[in-house]
Amino acid sequence: MSQTINVGLTLMYWNIGKRINEEVLKQERAEYGKAIVATLSQQLTEEYGKGYTEKSLRRMIQFHECFPDLKIVATASRQLSWSHFVEIIPLKTDLERDFYTQMCRIERWNVRTLRKKIQSMLFERTAISKKPAELARKELQTLREEDQLSPDLVFRNPYVLDFLGLKDTYQEKDLEQAILNKLEHFLLELGAGFTFVERQKRMIIDGKDYKLDLLFYHRKLKRLVAIDLKIGPFEAAYKGQMELYLRWLEKHETEADEGLPIGLILCAEGNTEQIELLQLDATNIKVAQYITQYLPKDLLKRKLHQFVAASRKQLDNK
Repeated sequence: MSQTINVGLTLMYWNIGKRINEEVLKQERAEYGKAIVATLSQQLTEEYGKGYTEKSLRRMIQFHECFPDLKIVATASRQLSWSHFVEIIPLKTDLERDFYTQMCRIERWNVRTLRKKIQSMLFERTAISKKPAELARKELQTLREEDQLSPDLVFRNPYVLDFLGLKDTYQEKDLEQAILNKLEHFLLELGAGFTFVERQKRMIIDGKDYKLDLLFYHRKLKRLVAIDLKIGPFEAAYKGQMELYLRWLEKHETEADEGLPIGLILCAEGNTEQIELLQLDATNIKVAQYITQYLPKDLLKRKLHQFVAASRKQLDNK
């Protein structure tokens, strides 16, 4: 019942925005448009009561402008409320809006989670934000039409792990234990679909014991995800180590209907030139940095902006 009401309300607001745009404003803006919306707000409030303030009407107009395809709105509104769209509408680009709309739909975020994902710059931290716009649009279209997630939509860089409560100096085992102690928070940062499988996964190769830090499974990707934790910068040798883990998992743990395992090497620093030279983007190995220190929101946002800018600069130099 509540879902039906939500869908009806969202579609009503979209139609109001459409009619104001096309029949009243006729694409007019500036002072003339402001005067019309203010007058219309007064008339609607007198006739229908609350809910038609000038600010609300402008939001409905923006809603239609940002989401001109009624079919997409109708599908998304089965999972997203009007409050979700209110958070998404002010975003800067169509790609960002489409990303958050589809990820919110498929991962079933509530409004608070959506707001947190936007504040943490989730879009900018995914590989899809660094792709050419046309390729990114196609990937989002596949997600929209087939509910099919790609690794570039699932994995991010950096990961914000400021909830771990680690001191300035710590070992890899401390990082692993802190993640296990805060597993629910870690899973939220990883994203929906991840299931914890095992810690210190033992592999015997040529009679020698090897241990993978953490093993997860992603239900949507249908793949095992091997996570190796490093407290220093990325080193080229980590690639060979992860490749060994992935081939072993492929041989001994992967089911017939599953995809190839994916490796995620989490490092305190990236060493981007080494990563680029090793062409890790073309493999099933992801390298990401993590932030463990608690930072005020403004400072965290600045740090994330700097990181994203550096990543894009590296991409442009390829």
